[in-house]
Amino acid sequence: MGKIVGVSLLVLLFLTGCAPVVKNPTPLSQHSIQTSPYTEQEYRIQVGDQLDIKFFYNPELNEQVTVRPDGRISLQLVREIMTAGLTPAELTDLLTKKYAKELKMPEVTVIVRSFGGHKIYVDGEVTKPGMFSLIGFMTVLQAISQAGGMKDSARMSEVVLIRRGTDNKPLTLQVNAQKVIDGTGMSQDIALKPFDIVYVPKSPIANVNVWVDQYIRKNIPISTGFGYYLNP
Repeated sequence: MGKIVGVSLLVLLFLTGCAPVVKNPTPLSQHSIQTSPYTEQEYRIQVGDQLDIKFFYNPELNEQVTVRPDGRISLQLVREIMTAGLTPAELTDLLTKKYAKELKMPEVTVIVRSFGGHKIYVDGEVTKPGMFSLIGFMTVLQAISQAGGMKDSARMSEVVLIRRGTDNKPLTLQVNAQKVIDGTGMSQDIALKPFDIVYVPKSPIANVNVWVDQYIRKNIPISTGFGYYLNP
C-alpha cells in the first residue's frame, strides 16, 4: 500500500510539472509588444487623476482638482464638467469654449498632475499581492518587486501577464522572469499598461507539497522515512 502512495505522488509530480499554467498562453517571441506604454494613443483622463487647471490671463481662477468617481470636476463659473474619457487637449478646448462666455480671453491649460486612475494587479506567489498604482514606466519585474518579490515557491519561468486586447478581450502572455533575472532575456521584462494583471504561479514542487499537506499529512498517518508508508 505504501508503494502505491509513493508511486502516486511521483505521477502527480510529473503531471504537475508538465501541465501549463494557463491554456494556450502566447509566448512573447510570438507576439509584438510595445516596450513603452505611451506610444499607442494619447492619454485619456481617468477617475482619480489630479488636474491643474491654469488660466494665463486670470490666475485667480487657477485650480487643482481631482476627478470624482462620477468622472466630473467642479470649477468656478462653469460648475460641473464631465472629464473622464477626454484627452487633456479635448478638455482644454471644452473649458476654453465654456469660459468664453465669462471671460474675454480664456487662455486655459490643463495639466495632469498625478495619474490616480491607473492601476495594475499582482497576484499569486508574491509576498504582498494586491493592487498598485501605475506611475510612469513600470515593467513586469518592477511590479513583482512592488509586491515584495517572488516567494521560493514561485514558478519564475511561467509568469502570466493578462491585459486587455482588442475589443476588451483578455490577452494572455507568458513571461519568463527567470531569463530576465539571469540576464539572458531582458526583452521578456515588458512595460505594463493600466489594468494589467501579473500572476506568478506556484512551482510544480510547491503544488505537490500543498497537495501532500492537504490530502495526506492531515488525513493519513505517515512515517518520515524514505517514501510514504501507511502505518499498520
